Amino acid sequence: MDIQLLSYLFVGVTFALYIGIAVWSRAGSTNEFYVAGGGVPAVANGMATAADWMSAASFISMAGIISFLGYDGSVYLMGWTGGYVLLALCLAPYLRKFGKFTVPDFIGDRYYSQAARVIAVICAIFVSFTYVAGQMRGVGVVFSRFLEVGVSTGVVIGMVIVFFYAVLGGMKGITYTQVAQYCVMIFAYIVPAIFISLLMTGNVFPQLGFGGSVGDGTPLLQKLDGLSTELGFAQYTEGSKPMIDVFFITAALMVGTAGLPHVIVRFFTVPNVRDARRSAGWALVFIAILYTTAPAVAAFARVNMINTINGENMQGTLYEDAPSWIKNWETTGLIGWQDKNGDGRMFYAADERNEMTIDRDIMVLANPEIAQLPNWVVALVAAGGMAAALSTAAGLLLVISTSISHDLLKRNLMPNITDKQELLFARMAAAVAVVVAGYLGINPPGFVAQVVAFAFGLAASSFFPAIILGIFHKKMNKEGALSGMVVGITFTAAYIIYFKFINPGANVADNWLFGISPEGIGTLGMILNFAVAFGVHKLTGDAPDNVQDIVESIRFPKGSGAASSH
Repeated sequence: MDIQLLSYLFVGVTFALYIGIAVWSRAGSTNEFYVAGGGVPAVANGMATAADWMSAASFISMAGIISFLGYDGSVYLMGWTGGYVLLALCLAPYLRKFGKFTVPDFIGDRYYSQAARVIAVICAIFVSFTYVAGQMRGVGVVFSRFLEVGVSTGVVIGMVIVFFYAVLGGMKGITYTQVAQYCVMIFAYIVPAIFISLLMTGNVFPQLGFGGSVGDGTPLLQKLDGLSTELGFAQYTEGSKPMIDVFFITAALMVGTAGLPHVIVRFFTVPNVRDARRSAGWALVFIAILYTTAPAVAAFARVNMINTINGENMQGTLYEDAPSWIKNWETTGLIGWQDKNGDGRMFYAADERNEMTIDRDIMVLANPEIAQLPNWVVALVAAGGMAAALSTAAGLLLVISTSISHDLLKRNLMPNITDKQELLFARMAAAVAVVVAGYLGINPPGFVAQVVAFAFGLAASSFFPAIILGIFHKKMNKEGALSGMVVGITFTAAYIIYFKFINPGANVADNWLFGISPEGIGTLGMILNFAVAFGVHKLTGDAPDNVQDIVESIRFPKGSGAASSH
């Protein structure tokens, strides 16, 4: 079978599986819609959390950005992995003990303020829409190549699928769908990595192949360093980013992960705090399988890509002899060739010799084709990419709908609505969110990993300080927390918008504040948030005694009942 037919088959079967699970696990109450009834087993929740957290940025874009940037791209690997550990150890058990299943719910009750709840809702929606733009972009990239439709058409198809199982099944449907999506995703990521590792280094484990040698006995990373310098790039194993920017991006991704509302809510789908801790541990195991493989995939793809474009002798490959993967991806507009010197040969480099434009988001998806693996492996990766993008998109859309129906309407504007009405509003909000997410996927503000990095920065500058202070600083009052959130997210959003949209031409290190890129500015926003929160707190007094007593009680997570919506 050819790649397109196999792709239709693999993607069609997995979509049928996801929709079947959504129908089987249809939510019948707000408790099932928001937190899957609080009865998900720890292992299943760990798998669903891993799928929810490992988005299109992890599956599609992370290895691509490492492949192109080498050492500089490792900030994404370090930041996202470290962030999950921070979330699992420092936040999840305490939030589960508090018993509120949304971040705005926690902030509204902890800071005894409806204004705090509304600001948290706005932040949650803003962060989630920024994040979901990257996921829908990933959907479009996958469809554009493997189903041979336009990126926009691919996004619309993805919207329909997500709408069906997110709106129908709620968190209950999403949870069990994500278990299936994790299985598809990890199988699709590991299988081609093993194939390529065996072909290039003789190691069955890609992680070992990454440190091994290629066919001529040269260590893989040494070969990459040599190719990179020969073509005008920085050495693959040495970074070009200023160390302050590396630190700030890594920190923003770490604390942003710990403040992501769609990940935090997963710890309310298990019966108690003990299971929340266990599911966090399982999720870390499931995440590590992909994250330890990604650097190897990036390195393999880089070597193979350069060799197939420039040829083994680095003289360039005749365009008429170009391998099929270049012609296939060229039709999507994600690869381009301009014959600058008129010799009919393609050449990829960092200087004036370069004739290729290559979208870094294609690297994982194109990797099996570049390595000339069987067609079924190529189709499997397409199904995995769809699973990665759709699993996180569904979780984010649920956060948006929950923030509107539960936190804004039920807990604020319309407290007397019934459970049935609240469920209807939640589904209506999810439907609107799908449409907005689709628009952002068709018109994304950057490549997938970059867009997701912005979302993490926004979460870092808004939610993380409020949550940490809410748990570990019992005297922190509403005035301090509110002021910090507003200042943090406003500063971060303004910085990103200026350098990415208003004046993108100024987006160079010389113009950045302290040399910090828009991807890392969330860390500075977080520092401002903390500083403002502490300063305002000092001027306005401590939180009430009853709030301090509640905070004291959640510091010892030795058990908890079901998550409460009241």
